[in-house]
Amino acid sequence: MKPVVLFSKDISPEGIEKIYEALSVSLPKKIALKLHSGEEGNQNYLGPEYYKSIVKKLNATVVEANTAYPGERDTNEKHLALLKRHGWSTSFNVDLLDEYGEVAWPVNGGKRLKEDFVGKDLENYSSLLVVSHFKGHPMGGYGGALKQLSIGCASSHGKKEIHTVNGETSIWQPIQDHFLEAMADAAKAVYDHFYPHVAFINVMKNMSVDCDCCSVAEDPCLKDIGVLASIDPVAVDQACIDLVMKSNDPGKAHFMERVNSRHGIHTIEAAAELGIGSREYTLKEIK
Repeated sequence: MKPVVLFSKDISPEGIEKIYEALSVSLPKKIALKLHSGEEGNQNYLGPEYYKSIVKKLNATVVEANTAYPGERDTNEKHLALLKRHGWSTSFNVDLLDEYGEVAWPVNGGKRLKEDFVGKDLENYSSLLVVSHFKGHPMGGYGGALKQLSIGCASSHGKKEIHTVNGETSIWQPIQDHFLEAMADAAKAVYDHFYPHVAFINVMKNMSVDCDCCSVAEDPCLKDIGVLASIDPVAVDQACIDLVMKSNDPGKAHFMERVNSRHGIHTIEAAAELGIGSREYTLKEIK
């Protein structure tokens, strides 16, 4: 059977909680809720107010990891300070996953990686809820569930390994398809570790061609679409791309130029080939 992707037009804290409930998934305690906390200066990231209902319902811990590039999130000290400024650690229990180191998780049958380095604290959790702000990305083409599983959960060192899988010295100039395949590999490592206690929510709001990791980002080019949820990370990302493609929004061309110029769909292709999800799905709208 095709995996089900739930869709709702209700982009609100209550709407996010409702679509999670409609998934009817079992996530045993202790639950890590992975999201993007937003780089300093970014105007598009979704702040704590969007997640207050779901975090409270699940008694989850919001988790993040340090970046591999200079900014306000590349060291423990700076990242913890930013998490406080952005209201995350004042609103929720927050865990900076690689604050105290990293662990290597195996990538079974990976295309580019044999192991994935994730924040050490990720091993403290029994379940994972990945809540992604769906948007474009300067390197990956787009950012969604698969990117949160891979780059998002990786330690700072792990992020560099994904970016430089072929031995490149710069994270900014990888062989593009190899980099995207390495992301899929890393996503598989995290997915396999938590399966079946893992679920995904993508929020299609404030959709810029740039990621929340950009301190200087373009303003959104698409109107808000809604919230999607699934237990399949490939299906939920593919469904988001398909909704953009089917829209009549004049900003669609600009958004998809970013996706296609970076061959962003290849991450979805590679993840499907690795067996962690399906590009075919059934979309079911909930009211």
